[in-house]
Amino acid sequence: MQLKINDYKDIIFEWIPYYQFSDIEKIGNNTAYSARWKDGPLRWNEKKYVRNTADKTVALKYLFNSENITNEFLNEITSCYDEFEIYGITHNRNTKDYIIVFSYDQYFRYFCDKCSIKYIDAKYKWCKSCQINHLKENFTNWTSDNEQIDKLIQEMQLKINDYKDIIFEWIPYDQFNEIKEIGKGGFAKVYSARWKDGPLCWNEKEYIRDFNKTVALKCLNNSQNFSNKFFNEVKAYSINDLNNINNSGEILKIYGISQNPNTKTYVMVLQYARGGNFNNWMKKNYKHFEWINKLKVLKNIINGLKEIHQKHMVHRDFHTGNILFKDTYYWITSNYISDMGLCGEVDNVDETKIYGVMPYVAPEVLRGGPYTKAADIFSFGMIMYFVATERQPFANCAHDEFLALDICNGTRPEINKPEAPKCYVDLMKKCWDLNPINRPNVAEVEKMISLFYSNYEDQFKEAEEYRLNNDGIYKNNQPDTHLQAIYTSRILNSFTKELPKYSECLECAIGINLYNQSE
Repeated sequence: MQLKINDYKDIIFEWIPYYQFSDIEKIGNNTAYSARWKDGPLRWNEKKYVRNTADKTVALKYLFNSENITNEFLNEITSCYDEFEIYGITHNRNTKDYIIVFSYDQYFRYFCDKCSIKYIDAKYKWCKSCQINHLKENFTNWTSDNEQIDKLIQEMQLKINDYKDIIFEWIPYDQFNEIKEIGKGGFAKVYSARWKDGPLCWNEKEYIRDFNKTVALKCLNNSQNFSNKFFNEVKAYSINDLNNINNSGEILKIYGISQNPNTKTYVMVLQYARGGNFNNWMKKNYKHFEWINKLKVLKNIINGLKEIHQKHMVHRDFHTGNILFKDTYYWITSNYISDMGLCGEVDNVDETKIYGVMPYVAPEVLRGGPYTKAADIFSFGMIMYFVATERQPFANCAHDEFLALDICNGTRPEINKPEAPKCYVDLMKKCWDLNPINRPNVAEVEKMISLFYSNYEDQFKEAEEYRLNNDGIYKNNQPDTHLQAIYTSRILNSFTKELPKYSECLECAIGINLYNQSE
Protein backbone atom coordinates (compact mmCIF):
# COMPACT_ATOMS: atom_id res chain seq x y z
CA MET A 1 0.00 0.00 0.00
CA GLN A 2 2.77 2.42 0.93
CA LEU A 3 4.47 1.90 -2.42
CA LYS A 4 1.31 3.03 -4.23
CA ILE A 5 1.83 6.69 -3.26
CA ASN A 6 1.95 8.99 -6.27
CA ASP A 7 1.70 12.49 -4.81
CA TYR A 8 2.80 14.42 -1.74
CA LYS A 9 -0.85 14.68 -0.68
CA ASP A 10 -1.33 10.89 -0.65
CA ILE A 11 -1.96 9.22 2.72
CA ILE A 12 0.79 6.98 4.06
CA PHE A 13 -0.95 3.71 4.93
CA GLU A 14 0.38 2.49 8.32
CA TRP A 15 0.33 -0.14 11.00
CA ILE A 16 -1.01 1.78 14.01
CA PRO A 17 -0.56 0.35 17.53
CA TYR A 18 -3.92 0.11 19.32
CA TYR A 19 -2.62 2.05 22.34
CA GLN A 20 -2.44 5.11 20.09
CA PHE A 21 -6.24 5.41 20.35
CA SER A 22 -8.18 7.01 23.23
CA ASP A 23 -11.74 8.18 23.92
CA ILE A 24 -13.08 5.21 21.97
CA GLU A 25 -16.88 5.36 21.71
CA LYS A 26 -19.27 3.10 19.90
CA ILE A 27 -21.55 4.85 17.41
CA GLY A 28 -25.12 3.57 17.12
CA ASN A 29 -25.63 -0.18 16.97
CA ASN A 30 -22.95 -0.88 14.40
CA THR A 31 -19.36 -1.99 14.17
CA ALA A 32 -17.93 1.53 14.02
CA TYR A 33 -16.34 3.58 16.77
CA SER A 34 -15.02 7.11 17.03
CA ALA A 35 -11.59 7.60 18.60
CA ARG A 36 -8.72 10.04 19.07
CA TRP A 37 -5.43 9.06 17.41
CA LYS A 38 -2.68 10.37 19.69
CA ASP A 39 0.08 10.99 17.08
CA GLY A 40 -2.12 11.40 14.02
CA PRO A 41 -1.28 10.61 10.37
CA LEU A 42 1.87 11.50 8.45
CA ARG A 43 1.75 14.65 6.31
CA TRP A 44 4.34 16.12 3.94
CA ASN A 45 5.79 19.40 5.21
CA GLU A 46 7.71 20.73 2.19
CA LYS A 47 10.85 18.85 3.25
CA LYS A 48 9.77 15.73 5.11
CA TYR A 49 6.84 13.79 6.56
CA VAL A 50 5.68 15.01 9.99
CA ARG A 51 2.82 14.31 12.35
CA ASN A 52 1.24 17.70 12.92
CA THR A 53 -2.38 16.68 13.56
CA ALA A 54 -2.13 15.14 17.02
CA ASP A 55 -5.30 13.82 18.66
CA LYS A 56 -7.00 13.50 15.29
CA THR A 57 -10.55 12.14 15.40
CA VAL A 58 -10.85 8.98 13.31
CA ALA A 59 -13.36 6.19 12.71
CA LEU A 60 -12.50 2.61 13.65
CA LYS A 61 -14.30 -0.11 11.73
CA TYR A 62 -14.02 -3.51 13.39
CA LEU A 63 -13.63 -6.54 11.17
CA PHE A 64 -15.16 -9.04 13.54
CA ASN A 65 -13.93 -12.63 13.49
CA SER A 66 -10.85 -11.40 11.66
CA GLU A 67 -8.26 -13.07 13.89
CA ASN A 68 -7.34 -15.25 10.92
CA ILE A 69 -5.94 -13.33 7.97
CA THR A 70 -7.87 -14.42 4.85
CA ASN A 71 -8.08 -13.30 1.24
CA GLU A 72 -11.53 -11.87 1.99
CA PHE A 73 -10.06 -9.77 4.80
CA LEU A 74 -7.22 -8.50 2.60
CA ASN A 75 -9.61 -7.81 -0.31
CA GLU A 76 -11.81 -5.66 1.92
CA ILE A 77 -8.82 -3.60 3.02
CA THR A 78 -7.64 -3.19 -0.57
CA SER A 79 -11.14 -2.21 -1.69
CA CYS A 80 -11.44 0.39 1.08
CA TYR A 81 -7.99 1.78 0.31
CA ASP A 82 -8.86 2.27 -3.37
CA GLU A 83 -12.13 4.05 -2.60
CA PHE A 84 -11.77 5.90 0.71
CA GLU A 85 -9.31 7.77 2.90
CA ILE A 86 -7.99 5.13 5.24
CA TYR A 87 -4.95 5.63 7.42
CA GLY A 88 -4.07 2.06 8.18
CA ILE A 89 -4.82 -1.04 10.27
CA THR A 90 -4.69 -1.71 13.98
CA HIS A 91 -5.40 -4.72 16.21
CA ASN A 92 -7.35 -5.04 19.46
CA ARG A 93 -5.49 -7.69 21.41
CA ASN A 94 -8.38 -8.21 23.82
CA THR A 95 -10.97 -9.05 21.16
CA LYS A 96 -8.34 -10.24 18.64
CA ASP A 97 -10.14 -8.25 15.97
CA TYR A 98 -8.38 -6.31 13.24
CA ILE A 99 -9.61 -2.77 12.67
CA ILE A 100 -9.52 -0.41 9.68
CA VAL A 101 -8.75 3.22 10.58
CA PHE A 102 -10.80 5.65 8.45
CA SER A 103 -11.00 9.38 8.06
CA TYR A 104 -13.86 10.18 10.45
CA ASP A 105 -15.68 12.62 8.19
CA GLN A 106 -15.43 10.42 5.11
CA TYR A 107 -16.50 7.25 6.89
CA PHE A 108 -19.74 8.73 8.16
CA ARG A 109 -20.35 10.38 4.81
CA TYR A 110 -20.36 7.02 3.01
CA PHE A 111 -21.32 4.46 5.67
CA CYS A 112 -24.54 4.09 7.65
CA ASP A 113 -24.02 5.17 11.25
CA LYS A 114 -26.44 2.47 12.41
CA CYS A 115 -25.21 -0.66 10.63
CA SER A 116 -21.88 0.33 9.02
CA ILE A 117 -23.07 -0.79 5.57
CA LYS A 118 -22.09 1.52 2.72
CA TYR A 119 -24.86 3.82 1.53
CA ILE A 120 -26.25 3.09 -1.93
CA ASP A 121 -26.32 6.86 -2.46
CA ALA A 122 -24.11 8.76 -0.01
CA LYS A 123 -25.69 12.10 -0.94
CA TYR A 124 -29.06 11.00 0.42
CA LYS A 125 -27.75 8.75 3.22
CA TRP A 126 -30.25 6.01 2.43
CA CYS A 127 -29.40 2.59 3.82
CA LYS A 128 -31.22 -0.33 2.22
CA SER A 129 -30.60 -2.71 5.12
CA CYS A 130 -31.91 -0.30 7.77
CA GLN A 131 -34.96 0.72 5.73
CA ILE A 132 -35.95 -2.89 5.07
CA ASN A 133 -35.61 -3.65 8.79
CA HIS A 134 -37.76 -0.61 9.60
CA LEU A 135 -40.46 -1.74 7.15
CA LYS A 136 -40.44 -5.23 8.68
CA GLU A 137 -40.82 -3.79 12.17
CA ASN A 138 -43.77 -1.73 10.92
CA PHE A 139 -45.68 -4.71 9.47
CA THR A 140 -47.70 -5.09 12.68
CA ASN A 141 -48.85 -1.45 12.59
CA TRP A 142 -51.11 -1.80 9.54
CA THR A 143 -53.38 -4.38 7.92
CA SER A 144 -55.82 -4.63 5.04
CA ASP A 145 -57.73 -7.35 6.92
CA ASN A 146 -56.90 -9.64 4.01
CA GLU A 147 -53.99 -12.01 4.53
CA GLN A 148 -53.23 -12.31 0.80
CA ILE A 149 -53.09 -8.57 0.31
CA ASP A 150 -50.97 -8.04 3.42
CA LYS A 151 -48.45 -10.58 2.13
CA LEU A 152 -48.43 -8.92 -1.29
CA ILE A 153 -47.78 -5.46 0.15
CA GLN A 154 -45.07 -6.78 2.47
CA GLU A 155 -43.39 -8.52 -0.45
CA MET A 156 -43.56 -5.34 -2.53
CA GLN A 157 -42.11 -3.22 0.26
CA LEU A 158 -39.15 -5.53 0.71
CA LYS A 159 -38.23 -5.08 -2.96
CA ILE A 160 -37.01 -1.51 -2.43
CA ASN A 161 -33.50 -1.01 -3.67
CA ASP A 162 -33.04 2.74 -3.85
CA TYR A 163 -34.11 5.90 -2.01
CA LYS A 164 -36.24 6.84 -5.04
CA ASP A 165 -38.29 3.63 -5.01
CA ILE A 166 -41.93 3.98 -4.05
CA ILE A 167 -42.95 2.44 -0.74
CA PHE A 168 -45.95 0.37 -1.82
CA GLU A 169 -48.67 0.73 0.86
CA TRP A 170 -52.06 -0.26 2.11
CA ILE A 171 -53.91 3.07 2.00
CA PRO A 172 -57.12 3.48 4.05
CA TYR A 173 -59.92 4.70 1.81
CA ASP A 174 -60.73 7.62 4.14
CA GLN A 175 -57.40 9.11 3.06
CA PHE A 176 -59.04 10.13 -0.23
CA ASN A 177 -61.24 13.17 -0.86
CA GLU A 178 -62.42 15.19 -3.89
CA ILE A 179 -63.12 11.90 -5.66
CA LYS A 180 -64.32 12.42 -9.25
CA GLU A 181 -64.95 9.89 -12.02
CA ILE A 182 -62.62 10.58 -14.98
CA GLY A 183 -62.90 7.43 -17.05
CA LYS A 184 -64.64 4.13 -17.56
CA GLY A 185 -63.41 1.03 -19.35
CA GLY A 186 -64.74 -2.42 -19.98
CA PHE A 187 -63.47 -3.74 -16.66
CA ALA A 188 -62.83 -0.74 -14.41
CA LYS A 189 -63.74 2.81 -13.48
CA VAL A 190 -61.07 5.44 -12.86
CA TYR A 191 -61.36 8.39 -10.50
CA SER A 192 -59.13 11.30 -9.62
CA ALA A 193 -58.69 12.02 -5.92
CA ARG A 194 -56.64 13.88 -3.35
CA TRP A 195 -54.58 11.63 -1.10
CA LYS A 196 -54.41 13.58 2.14
CA ASP A 197 -51.14 12.21 3.51
CA GLY A 198 -49.63 11.36 0.15
CA PRO A 199 -46.82 8.91 -0.68
CA LEU A 200 -43.60 8.51 1.28
CA CYS A 201 -40.57 10.34 -0.13
CA TRP A 202 -36.97 10.27 1.15
CA ASN A 203 -35.55 13.69 2.05
CA GLU A 204 -31.89 12.90 2.87
CA LYS A 205 -32.55 11.89 6.48
CA GLU A 206 -35.96 10.25 6.67
CA TYR A 207 -39.17 9.49 4.82
CA ILE A 208 -41.70 12.31 4.72
CA ARG A 209 -45.15 12.54 3.14
CA ASP A 210 -45.97 14.43 -0.06
CA PHE A 211 -49.24 15.85 1.27
CA ASN A 212 -52.41 16.31 -0.80
CA LYS A 213 -51.08 14.37 -3.76
CA THR A 214 -53.44 14.06 -6.73
CA VAL A 215 -53.72 10.40 -7.66
CA ALA A 216 -55.84 8.14 -9.84
CA LEU A 217 -58.03 5.47 -8.26
CA LYS A 218 -58.69 2.49 -10.47
CA CYS A 219 -61.68 0.56 -9.16
CA LEU A 220 -61.67 -2.93 -10.60
CA ASN A 221 -64.96 -4.66 -11.32
CA ASN A 222 -65.49 -7.93 -9.46
CA SER A 223 -62.27 -7.33 -7.51
CA GLN A 224 -63.64 -8.69 -4.25
CA ASN A 225 -62.12 -12.04 -5.26
CA PHE A 226 -58.45 -11.78 -6.18
CA SER A 227 -56.73 -14.34 -8.39
CA ASN A 228 -53.08 -15.34 -8.45
CA LYS A 229 -52.90 -13.86 -11.93
CA PHE A 230 -53.96 -10.46 -10.60
CA PHE A 231 -51.37 -10.59 -7.82
CA ASN A 232 -48.66 -11.45 -10.32
CA GLU A 233 -49.63 -8.50 -12.48
CA VAL A 234 -49.48 -6.11 -9.51
CA LYS A 235 -46.01 -7.41 -8.67
CA ALA A 236 -44.90 -6.93 -12.25
CA TYR A 237 -46.35 -3.41 -12.33
CA SER A 238 -44.27 -2.39 -9.35
CA ILE A 239 -40.85 -3.84 -10.06
CA ASN A 240 -38.19 -1.43 -8.89
CA ASP A 241 -37.07 0.26 -12.06
CA LEU A 242 -40.66 0.65 -13.26
CA ASN A 243 -41.84 2.24 -10.03
CA ASN A 244 -39.40 4.95 -9.08
CA ILE A 245 -40.98 7.98 -7.42
CA ASN A 246 -38.65 10.50 -9.09
CA ASN A 247 -38.26 8.67 -12.37
CA SER A 248 -40.00 10.29 -15.33
CA GLY A 249 -40.07 6.96 -17.11
CA GLU A 250 -42.69 5.66 -19.48
CA ILE A 251 -44.65 3.36 -17.14
CA LEU A 252 -47.40 4.67 -14.91
CA LYS A 253 -46.44 4.43 -11.23
CA ILE A 254 -48.44 2.60 -8.60
CA TYR A 255 -48.51 3.70 -4.95
CA GLY A 256 -50.53 0.97 -3.33
CA ILE A 257 -53.92 -0.65 -2.81
CA SER A 258 -57.05 0.49 -1.02
CA GLN A 259 -60.64 -0.72 -0.66
CA ASN A 260 -63.95 1.10 -0.85
CA PRO A 261 -65.65 0.09 2.43
CA ASN A 262 -69.13 0.51 0.94
CA THR A 263 -68.74 -1.56 -2.24
CA LYS A 264 -65.86 -3.75 -0.97
CA THR A 265 -64.22 -3.07 -4.33
CA TYR A 266 -60.43 -3.06 -4.27
CA VAL A 267 -58.74 0.03 -5.63
CA MET A 268 -55.34 0.51 -7.25
CA VAL A 269 -53.79 3.87 -6.32
CA LEU A 270 -51.90 5.13 -9.37
CA GLN A 271 -49.99 8.14 -10.61
CA TYR A 272 -52.37 10.79 -11.97
CA ALA A 273 -51.79 11.73 -15.62
CA ARG A 274 -53.37 15.16 -16.08
CA GLY A 275 -53.34 15.01 -19.86
CA GLY A 276 -55.70 12.04 -20.02
CA ASN A 277 -55.43 9.25 -22.56
CA PHE A 278 -53.96 9.64 -26.04
CA ASN A 279 -57.39 9.90 -27.67
CA ASN A 280 -58.39 12.89 -25.52
CA TRP A 281 -54.96 14.50 -25.74
CA MET A 282 -55.09 14.29 -29.55
CA LYS A 283 -58.45 16.06 -29.70
CA LYS A 284 -56.95 19.03 -27.82
CA ASN A 285 -53.55 19.17 -29.47
CA TYR A 286 -53.84 17.91 -33.06
CA LYS A 287 -53.14 21.37 -34.55
CA HIS A 288 -49.73 21.48 -32.88
CA PHE A 289 -48.81 17.81 -33.22
CA GLU A 290 -45.70 18.35 -35.35
CA TRP A 291 -43.74 15.41 -36.71
CA ILE A 292 -40.85 16.09 -34.35
CA ASN A 293 -43.31 15.70 -31.45
CA LYS A 294 -44.93 12.66 -33.05
CA LEU A 295 -41.54 10.94 -33.00
CA LYS A 296 -40.92 12.01 -29.40
CA VAL A 297 -44.24 10.51 -28.36
CA LEU A 298 -43.53 7.25 -30.20
CA LYS A 299 -40.02 7.11 -28.70
CA ASN A 300 -41.50 7.37 -25.20
CA ILE A 301 -44.07 4.68 -25.95
CA ILE A 302 -41.60 2.21 -27.45
CA ASN A 303 -39.17 2.78 -24.57
CA GLY A 304 -41.95 1.91 -22.15
CA LEU A 305 -42.79 -1.23 -24.12
CA LYS A 306 -39.08 -2.08 -24.19
CA GLU A 307 -38.97 -1.98 -20.39
CA ILE A 308 -41.95 -4.32 -20.24
CA HIS A 309 -40.47 -6.79 -22.72
CA GLN A 310 -37.08 -6.74 -20.98
CA LYS A 311 -38.86 -8.02 -17.88
CA HIS A 312 -40.24 -10.94 -19.95
CA MET A 313 -43.70 -9.47 -19.75
CA VAL A 314 -46.29 -8.55 -22.36
CA HIS A 315 -48.87 -5.81 -22.08
CA ARG A 316 -51.79 -7.69 -23.68
CA ASP A 317 -54.07 -4.67 -24.07
CA PHE A 318 -51.94 -2.12 -25.87
CA HIS A 319 -53.89 0.72 -27.48
CA THR A 320 -54.23 4.51 -27.40
CA GLY A 321 -56.70 4.41 -24.52
CA ASN A 322 -53.96 2.93 -22.33
CA ILE A 323 -51.37 5.60 -23.14
CA LEU A 324 -51.68 8.55 -20.76
CA PHE A 325 -50.13 12.00 -21.02
CA LYS A 326 -48.44 13.82 -18.18
CA ASP A 327 -50.13 17.11 -19.01
CA THR A 328 -52.65 18.64 -21.39
CA TYR A 329 -50.20 21.04 -23.08
CA TYR A 330 -49.03 20.15 -26.59
CA TRP A 331 -45.38 20.95 -25.86
CA ILE A 332 -45.30 18.41 -23.00
CA THR A 333 -45.10 15.09 -24.80
CA SER A 334 -44.20 12.93 -21.79
CA ASN A 335 -46.51 9.94 -21.68
CA TYR A 336 -46.95 6.72 -19.76
CA ILE A 337 -48.15 3.22 -20.51
CA SER A 338 -50.97 2.25 -18.17
CA ASP A 339 -53.07 -0.86 -17.51
CA MET A 340 -50.22 -3.32 -17.36
CA GLY A 341 -52.42 -6.25 -18.21
CA LEU A 342 -54.81 -5.33 -15.41
CA CYS A 343 -57.77 -4.15 -17.41
CA GLY A 344 -58.83 -7.73 -18.12
CA GLU A 345 -61.20 -9.50 -15.80
CA VAL A 346 -59.66 -9.53 -12.34
CA ASP A 347 -60.90 -13.01 -11.51
CA ASN A 348 -60.34 -14.42 -15.00
CA VAL A 349 -57.79 -17.22 -15.21
CA ASP A 350 -59.20 -18.58 -18.47
CA GLU A 351 -56.47 -18.02 -21.06
CA THR A 352 -58.95 -18.76 -23.87
CA LYS A 353 -60.72 -15.44 -23.30
CA ILE A 354 -59.69 -12.79 -25.81
CA TYR A 355 -60.00 -9.19 -24.74
CA GLY A 356 -58.91 -5.78 -25.95
CA VAL A 357 -59.79 -3.23 -28.63
CA MET A 358 -60.29 -5.26 -31.82
CA PRO A 359 -58.26 -3.15 -34.32
CA TYR A 360 -55.27 -3.32 -31.94
CA VAL A 361 -55.42 -7.10 -31.36
CA ALA A 362 -53.01 -9.22 -33.39
CA PRO A 363 -54.57 -11.75 -35.81
CA GLU A 364 -52.96 -14.75 -34.10
CA VAL A 365 -54.52 -13.64 -30.80
CA LEU A 366 -57.94 -13.17 -32.41
CA ARG A 367 -57.68 -16.77 -33.56
CA GLY A 368 -57.04 -18.00 -30.03
CA GLY A 369 -53.24 -18.13 -30.14
CA PRO A 370 -51.12 -17.12 -27.14
CA TYR A 371 -50.32 -13.48 -26.52
CA THR A 372 -46.64 -12.84 -27.26
CA LYS A 373 -44.28 -9.88 -27.51
CA ALA A 374 -44.97 -9.83 -31.26
CA ALA A 375 -48.65 -9.20 -30.50
CA ASP A 376 -47.63 -6.04 -28.60
CA ILE A 377 -45.62 -4.98 -31.66
CA PHE A 378 -48.73 -5.43 -33.84
CA SER A 379 -50.58 -3.09 -31.46
CA PHE A 380 -47.72 -0.59 -31.66
CA GLY A 381 -48.10 -0.58 -35.45
CA MET A 382 -51.71 0.52 -35.00
CA ILE A 383 -50.55 3.22 -32.56
CA MET A 384 -48.13 4.41 -35.27
CA TYR A 385 -51.12 4.66 -37.62
CA PHE A 386 -53.01 6.79 -35.09
CA VAL A 387 -49.98 9.06 -34.60
CA ALA A 388 -49.47 9.57 -38.36
CA THR A 389 -53.09 10.05 -39.43
CA GLU A 390 -54.59 11.36 -36.17
CA ARG A 391 -57.51 8.96 -36.60
CA GLN A 392 -58.39 5.58 -35.17
CA PRO A 393 -57.92 2.46 -37.29
CA PHE A 394 -61.14 0.96 -38.68
CA ALA A 395 -63.33 3.72 -37.20
CA ASN A 396 -65.79 3.57 -40.11
CA CYS A 397 -66.89 -0.04 -39.65
CA ALA A 398 -68.37 -2.28 -36.98
CA HIS A 399 -65.90 -4.08 -34.75
CA ASP A 400 -67.53 -7.45 -35.23
CA GLU A 401 -66.79 -10.93 -36.60
CA PHE A 402 -66.37 -9.55 -40.14
CA LEU A 403 -63.65 -7.12 -39.10
CA ALA A 404 -61.97 -9.87 -37.06
CA LEU A 405 -61.93 -12.07 -40.18
CA ASP A 406 -60.61 -9.19 -42.32
CA ILE A 407 -57.77 -8.54 -39.86
CA CYS A 408 -56.88 -12.25 -39.87
CA ASN A 409 -56.90 -12.21 -43.70
CA GLY A 410 -54.46 -9.27 -43.79
CA THR A 411 -56.72 -6.23 -44.15
CA ARG A 412 -55.14 -3.12 -42.60
CA PRO A 413 -56.25 0.54 -42.32
CA GLU A 414 -55.44 2.75 -45.28
CA ILE A 415 -53.04 5.68 -45.22
CA ASN A 416 -52.62 8.39 -47.84
CA LYS A 417 -49.11 8.67 -49.25
CA PRO A 418 -48.42 12.31 -48.21
CA GLU A 419 -49.55 11.76 -44.63
CA ALA A 420 -46.39 10.00 -43.44
CA PRO A 421 -42.81 9.44 -44.69
CA LYS A 422 -42.15 6.22 -46.59
CA CYS A 423 -39.64 5.02 -43.97
CA TYR A 424 -42.31 5.48 -41.31
CA VAL A 425 -44.99 3.63 -43.28
CA ASP A 426 -42.57 0.79 -44.03
CA LEU A 427 -41.87 0.27 -40.32
CA MET A 428 -45.57 0.53 -39.45
CA LYS A 429 -46.45 -2.16 -41.99
CA LYS A 430 -43.68 -4.44 -40.69
CA CYS A 431 -45.14 -4.09 -37.20
CA TRP A 432 -48.60 -5.22 -38.31
CA ASP A 433 -47.34 -8.01 -40.61
CA LEU A 434 -49.68 -11.02 -40.68
CA ASN A 435 -46.82 -13.33 -39.68
CA PRO A 436 -45.51 -12.51 -36.19
CA ILE A 437 -42.06 -13.82 -37.13
CA ASN A 438 -41.73 -11.02 -39.69
CA ARG A 439 -42.45 -8.28 -37.16
CA PRO A 440 -39.45 -6.45 -35.70
CA ASN A 441 -38.73 -6.81 -32.00
CA VAL A 442 -38.96 -3.88 -29.63
CA ALA A 443 -35.24 -3.07 -29.77
CA GLU A 444 -35.32 -2.93 -33.57
CA VAL A 445 -38.35 -0.63 -33.54
CA GLU A 446 -36.72 1.64 -30.95
CA LYS A 447 -33.54 1.84 -33.06
CA MET A 448 -35.46 2.72 -36.24
CA ILE A 449 -37.44 5.50 -34.54
CA SER A 450 -34.21 6.92 -33.09
CA LEU A 451 -32.70 7.04 -36.57
CA PHE A 452 -35.74 8.43 -38.36
CA TYR A 453 -35.19 12.15 -38.09
CA SER A 454 -31.43 12.10 -38.66
CA ASN A 455 -31.40 9.58 -41.51
CA TYR A 456 -34.64 10.55 -43.24
CA GLU A 457 -34.84 14.28 -42.54
CA ASP A 458 -36.12 15.22 -46.00
CA GLN A 459 -39.01 12.74 -45.81
CA PHE A 460 -40.15 14.15 -42.49
CA LYS A 461 -39.84 17.75 -43.71
CA GLU A 462 -42.16 16.89 -46.60
CA ALA A 463 -44.64 15.22 -44.23
CA GLU A 464 -44.54 18.25 -41.93
CA GLU A 465 -45.18 20.62 -44.84
CA TYR A 466 -48.18 18.51 -45.83
CA ARG A 467 -49.44 18.64 -42.24
CA LEU A 468 -49.05 22.43 -42.05
CA ASN A 469 -50.81 22.94 -45.39
CA ASN A 470 -53.68 20.79 -44.20
CA ASP A 471 -54.10 22.15 -40.68
CA GLY A 472 -57.67 20.90 -40.66
CA ILE A 473 -56.47 17.35 -41.29
CA TYR A 474 -57.70 16.07 -37.97
CA LYS A 475 -61.25 17.35 -38.36
CA ASN A 476 -61.49 16.74 -42.09
CA ASN A 477 -60.04 13.24 -41.95
CA GLN A 478 -62.23 12.00 -39.16
CA PRO A 479 -64.67 9.51 -40.66
CA ASP A 480 -68.03 9.14 -39.04
CA THR A 481 -67.32 6.66 -36.29
CA HIS A 482 -69.49 3.60 -36.67
CA LEU A 483 -71.85 3.01 -33.77
CA GLN A 484 -70.31 -0.43 -33.30
CA ALA A 485 -66.69 0.77 -33.46
CA ILE A 486 -65.68 0.26 -29.84
CA TYR A 487 -62.38 1.64 -28.52
CA THR A 488 -62.61 0.42 -24.94
CA SER A 489 -61.40 -3.03 -23.91
CA ARG A 490 -63.93 -5.83 -23.89
CA ILE A 491 -64.23 -9.59 -24.30
CA LEU A 492 -64.04 -10.42 -28.02
CA ASN A 493 -64.75 -14.17 -28.03
CA SER A 494 -68.26 -13.78 -29.41
CA PHE A 495 -66.72 -12.23 -32.55
CA THR A 496 -63.82 -14.65 -32.91
CA LYS A 497 -65.31 -18.06 -32.13
CA GLU A 498 -66.13 -18.81 -35.80
CA LEU A 499 -62.75 -17.71 -37.21
CA PRO A 500 -61.29 -21.24 -37.53
CA LYS A 501 -64.31 -22.25 -39.66
CA TYR A 502 -63.56 -19.51 -42.20
CA SER A 503 -59.76 -19.76 -42.28
CA GLU A 504 -58.57 -23.16 -41.19
CA CYS A 505 -55.17 -22.85 -42.88
CA LEU A 506 -54.51 -19.39 -41.46
CA GLU A 507 -52.73 -20.72 -38.40
CA CYS A 508 -50.08 -22.19 -40.69
CA ALA A 509 -49.88 -18.91 -42.63
CA ILE A 510 -49.20 -16.79 -39.57
CA GLY A 511 -46.88 -19.35 -38.03
CA ILE A 512 -48.15 -19.41 -34.44
CA ASN A 513 -46.44 -22.65 -33.52
CA LEU A 514 -43.19 -21.70 -35.19
CA TYR A 515 -43.22 -18.34 -33.47
CA ASN A 516 -43.74 -19.91 -30.06
CA GLN A 517 -40.65 -22.04 -30.62
CA SER A 518 -38.63 -18.92 -31.35
CA GLU A 519 -39.80 -16.99 -28.29
